Amino acid sequence: MQRWTTLETIPADFGPSVVTLGNFDGVHRGHRAVLDSLVRRAHVIGACAAAVTFDPHPLAVLHPERAPEQITGLSHRLELLAGTGLDATLVLEFTREFARLTPEDFVRTVFVDALGAVAVAVGSDTRFGVRNSGDIATMRELGERYSFEVITLTTVGEGLPDAHAGTGLRAWSSTKIRQVLREGDVAAAADILGRPHRVTGEVVHGRHRGRELGYPTANLGQDSEGMVPGDGVYAGWLERLDVPREHPEHRMPAAISVGTNPTFDDVADRTVEAHVLDRTDLELYHERVAVDFAVRLRGNVRFDSIDALLVQMARDVAVSRSLLHR
Repeated sequence: MQRWTTLETIPADFGPSVVTLGNFDGVHRGHRAVLDSLVRRAHVIGACAAAVTFDPHPLAVLHPERAPEQITGLSHRLELLAGTGLDATLVLEFTREFARLTPEDFVRTVFVDALGAVAVAVGSDTRFGVRNSGDIATMRELGERYSFEVITLTTVGEGLPDAHAGTGLRAWSSTKIRQVLREGDVAAAADILGRPHRVTGEVVHGRHRGRELGYPTANLGQDSEGMVPGDGVYAGWLERLDVPREHPEHRMPAAISVGTNPTFDDVADRTVEAHVLDRTDLELYHERVAVDFAVRLRGNVRFDSIDALLVQMARDVAVSRSLLHR
């Protein structure tokens, strides 16, 4: 997949293309269903399939107080988009100057001139251009003016498969994913995402308390990417991003803690730390790693003694080992 961050870097001969527009945060099952349809349609007519997305999120620039927490960091989002079969993704920096483009200027500059769009696929509720003044009717008018077809995307995932009946999950949406992650329900998030939820970052030095207790952990730095789930203890995996996939220590089962560790009073920031099961010899400092969340085991508890904490940590590791089939 070709990736561009400016209009100037798009090859002059790119196109014709079928283009869609969106934030694609999480690249969840609904997004992938839409993009799969887009890719098939593009290839049937001999065109390229392209997506246009933004970084940062428009609300982070225009209304920071309303900006949603991002489910996936940009690098992971692009990796996931590449896996959909798209031929190209254009990541536009969203600025206040960009937000002042009229709907026509935006469509002509990005879709027509830069990407050579012969078709544009957007949702029926899409809004674009200055003050969100453009809508689906505007897009159809512009399609007639600039000779591209407008494809109205239907909402995907309004109802989940029967296996999820009664879970309260009614749509494959980024909003729903954020809700269940805040609640710590990483299994429900995985149902919508179609994969475990992931947080990535560099392993940094912590207080080394886990090593002292016999359960060394890889602590992610505060600049990690991906929405951190609600406080608690989880079973999941640690993936070493700089180690080849075929390496036996590329992906390893782990017990994961999120929060401030309430048993101790000297931890102020929420942290994500992962203990690789049955390993005390790993030195992962300064490596880039991904932590994938599979199941929430319990909430955080303040223990009355270190011995009580150790007993619970042993149980957490045993349950994680069982759940992850190690």
